[in-house]
Amino acid sequence: MDLSSSQLMKMPLNGNLTDYFSILIFMGTVFGLSLLFVLLSFLRGPRRPNAAKLSPYECGFEPFSDARLKFDVRFYLIAILFLIFDLEIAFLFPWAISLMDIGLFGYFSMMVFLLILTIGFIYEWRKGALEWE
Repeated sequence: MDLSSSQLMKMPLNGNLTDYFSILIFMGTVFGLSLLFVLLSFLRGPRRPNAAKLSPYECGFEPFSDARLKFDVRFYLIAILFLIFDLEIAFLFPWAISLMDIGLFGYFSMMVFLLILTIGFIYEWRKGALEWE
């Protein structure tokens, strides 16, 4: 019997919690392995600190003492653009999976969404937000 995803969503759940025990075991295994790997890298990893390794690099500028000094905000613009396009990909995966069920309306809705994002990207590009001098 071949069921579509919309038919599967309408079916009642007849199982009990024991049906999810394998998922619980998988999540416990993943969590345990993650902790094990972090602990092993902490215990066995080399410790050779120097000035370059200890300096902050996430912020995009050299550290300074006074928080009220001016700094370049281009790093934050790039980070925001990355988040926007990362979220775009997060919307594209479920859309691509359910494309057969949502039909032409869903297809053209996503095309409008992608067009708006493309126009915004071109606008940012023309304004020079992506230039790093």
